[in-house]
Amino acid sequence: MMKRMSINGREISTDHPPYVIAELSANHNGSLERAKQLILAAQQAGADAVKLQSYRADTITLNARTEDFMIRGGLWDGQNLYELYQQAQLPWEWHQPLFDYARQLGITIFSSPFDSTAVDLLEQLNAPAYKVASFEAVDLPLIRYIAATGKPMIISTGMATEAEIEDAITAAREGGCQQLAILHCISGYPAPASDYNLRTMADMQQRFKVQVGLSDHTIDNVTAITSVAMGATIIEKHFTLDRAGGGADDSFSLEPADLAALCRDVKTSWQALGQVSYARQSSEQGNAKFRRSLYFVEDLAAGTVLAPQHIRSVRPGFGLAPKYLEQLLGKTLRKAAVKNTPTSWEHFT
Repeated sequence: MMKRMSINGREISTDHPPYVIAELSANHNGSLERAKQLILAAQQAGADAVKLQSYRADTITLNARTEDFMIRGGLWDGQNLYELYQQAQLPWEWHQPLFDYARQLGITIFSSPFDSTAVDLLEQLNAPAYKVASFEAVDLPLIRYIAATGKPMIISTGMATEAEIEDAITAAREGGCQQLAILHCISGYPAPASDYNLRTMADMQQRFKVQVGLSDHTIDNVTAITSVAMGATIIEKHFTLDRAGGGADDSFSLEPADLAALCRDVKTSWQALGQVSYARQSSEQGNAKFRRSLYFVEDLAAGTVLAPQHIRSVRPGFGLAPKYLEQLLGKTLRKAAVKNTPTSWEHFT
């Protein structure tokens, strides 16, 4: 049985609509004011939470230009890691005003810490939860350090093998984490929907017995909405004000209208799943009368032996059910029947 979890009082389980996280990542583009605008737009779009990334270039990599540290191909081709993260990092001093602003708006805010100093900073801000990025899912000492806070933890599993996911979950549990979720993720930027293999999520739920969600790097919402049918209880998407804004992550992020559509549509998808039910639903009640039933198609006198040409299965449904057709044929009418009127047992008994 999967353990339930909650963040800031919001329950996260298959019994509740998916928890939508708007990931700011590097889309502040070096502007505190832009970061605040993103938080406001996420709140207005209906996201449950907004998430930051807390690191400095020198806590996430080394300032080196040897080939190990160079990016070849893809979105950030030609940059070295230090340059990329220096451009993308969220200054330490911005965290307090952003946390204050989000709380003023009433939207949950937390972050992905990339080393212990970031955890310490976020603890000072009383972060309600923590997210471990896919690239850090193999950093078991960091996971244990986060777990020691006692806060809910979400771990992305991009690139991770089954054994590595198991190791991360074990480290979180051993470190003291009681509320844990993992996110199925493909660490491509962007990633094609065909890489996602969403059926894996059902196996993850069964295998690891934790809440399972999706960190989605596709450029639209189809994959995220589909994941709800596979049991996703958390949906995370990168978010920007303008996909053409030129920031490190802008090009594969959702704009405000797309995020609002995501928040709406995953809730609709969750509602549509419902539960196992063969009962007639309220929206069907008015149409039940238009189902087929047996009607007389000729005027018939009492004493007539009913033949196939006397009766038909037609709409609407005020007569006897069509399943009784063979049973009625050959019976003698007890009373006269009028053409285009419904059959009833009174005609025969």
